[in-house]
Amino acid sequence: MFKKQPVVPVPKESTKMRILSEGSRIIHEKGFNNTGIQEILDAARVPKGSFYFYFKSKEDFGLQLVDFYLQFILSAVEPHMSATPGKPIERLRNFFRYMMGMCEQMGCKGGCPIGNLTQEMADQKDAFRIKVNQALGMISSQMAKCLEEARNLQQINPSLDPGETADFILNSWEGALLRMKAENSLQPLIVFEKMIFEGLLKP
Repeated sequence: MFKKQPVVPVPKESTKMRILSEGSRIIHEKGFNNTGIQEILDAARVPKGSFYFYFKSKEDFGLQLVDFYLQFILSAVEPHMSATPGKPIERLRNFFRYMMGMCEQMGCKGGCPIGNLTQEMADQKDAFRIKVNQALGMISSQMAKCLEEARNLQQINPSLDPGETADFILNSWEGALLRMKAENSLQPLIVFEKMIFEGLLKP
């Protein structure tokens, strides 16, 4: 018989991250309202008491989940925004191509997790509306820095305001993701890339 192994306590942060990780995956597939706490706990293999140790309620979990999603997205944004000095538009385009590749791998399903939570929860809970708005603003601000660099290098039309342009690009991307899911096709993302990088951001 196998020797019984001693139980090794799981670090608290590890448990919390496992709950967030499994919850993020399920909610991205099914939506926030269609996902139950018990389903998340079963997937994370932790007892119910662990959930309420880290989260006051399902709503509190959802708000922390926005931060979890945001860190994932920023971890993809920041390397593209800070690499290859002197080529800010190329970096921005490569970021969106990276995201398009992820969408292709997922079979044109899922879309933007923060965008999904915005559509589902912003009208229902003001705390969600504020949280997702802050998250989207942080993503947009990263793009604005890149566009500011491009404007200083005279690589885009100098009349374009970096902040407003970044907001427009992010808004267009979120809309393209919605159409991607409706059409079950990457074509809306391909059109997005063409209109932004071969139109709006042409010098």
